[in-house]
Amino acid sequence: MAADRRASRPHVPRERAGWLTVLAFVSAALGVIQLHHPAPMLQKPFAALAPQLAVSPSADAFGTSGDVKLRVAMPGERVEYPLEVEGDPSKIAYSWVRTGADTLVAALNPLSGAELVVPDAPGMYHLAIVRDGHTRIVNEMTVAVLVPFAEKLGATLNGYRIGTYLAERLGGARHDAPEGFIEVGPNDVDLPVTTHLRVSDFLNHDGQSSWPRYVALEPKLLDKLELVIAQVERMQGRDSTSTESVALDVHSGFRTPLHNVSVKRSARDSRHQYGDAADVTIDANFDGRYTVADSRLVALAVEMVEQDHPELQGGMGLYTSRRYSTPYVHIDARGRRARWRG
Repeated sequence: MAADRRASRPHVPRERAGWLTVLAFVSAALGVIQLHHPAPMLQKPFAALAPQLAVSPSADAFGTSGDVKLRVAMPGERVEYPLEVEGDPSKIAYSWVRTGADTLVAALNPLSGAELVVPDAPGMYHLAIVRDGHTRIVNEMTVAVLVPFAEKLGATLNGYRIGTYLAERLGGARHDAPEGFIEVGPNDVDLPVTTHLRVSDFLNHDGQSSWPRYVALEPKLLDKLELVIAQVERMQGRDSTSTESVALDVHSGFRTPLHNVSVKRSARDSRHQYGDAADVTIDANFDGRYTVADSRLVALAVEMVEQDHPELQGGMGLYTSRRYSTPYVHIDARGRRARWRG
C-alpha cells in the first residue's frame, strides 16, 4: 500500500525539487523570525503610551523625619497631604482607592491646596490622581480613615474584643481615649507606615484571629521612632548612603485595654492603649546582638531627639534587668517628659 502511494505522486525534476526545498526553508525561517521578533509597536508596553502624571507627595508630607508613610483622618474630613505637581493643577482631580485595589471609591474632587477630603468609609486608602482620563495611584503614602471611638459598643468593635478605657469608666476629664481606630484587613498588615516599620509591628498580640482587626496608632510616634533610628545611625557614623540597615524589633505596639491588664508590670493607663507608645529593641552598635549596651545608646538617642524636637517629648523606660530575655526601651510621645526603669 505504501508503494502505491509513492507511485501516485507526480514526477518533479531534481533541480526544481532542490529549489522548492530552499524556498520552503527560507519561508519557514522568515516565519520564525516574525514570530520571535514582533513589530516594535507590539513590543512597547501599553503603560508607556499613556502620558505620565507628574504628581507625588512633597518632601514635607513625610513628617519631620522624612520617613513617615501614614496619615490618619476621621471619615469625610480634610487631611493635610502636600503634593508636588508638575503642570497646571487646575486640570487635575483626585479620588481614593482601597489599598491593593484600583477602583475609585469616591467622587472626583478638584485638586486645590494641600488639604484633601478623605472617604466616608473607614479603611486604608491610597490617593488616586486623575488627569485627561488617565489615573495614577500614589502609593508612597497611605491614609487611614479611622473608625470613630464612639462606634465601639461596650467592650467590642465589630466583634473585635477591645475592653474598656479608663475614660469610659471614670470619665474623660482626667483620662484619654483614642480618637478612633485603624481598621486593618489581612492584606494591610505588610503596608509600610514608615521607612523601617509596618502595620504588623503595631498590631495587638492578644491571639485574636478574626478580621478586621483594629489598632490605635499616632503618626507622631512614628516620626519619633524614625528620628531615634536616624540619631542612632549618626552616632555610629552612618548616613543615608550606608547600605547597612539598622536591625530593630517592636516587642509591643498597640495594646487593647483588655490585653493590657494581662501584661505583667504594665501601667493601668499604659500609653500603649492610645497608640503613641512602642517597646523597641535596636541593635544600636551594629554588632549583630541586642544587649544592654544597645538600650543605653537608644536612650541617649531619645534624649537627643527630644532636645531637638520638644513637641515630641514623652516617656522612656529602660527594661534591662535579667527578668527580660532581651533588653528593650519603651518610647512614647505622650507630650510630657517621663523616665523610669523596669
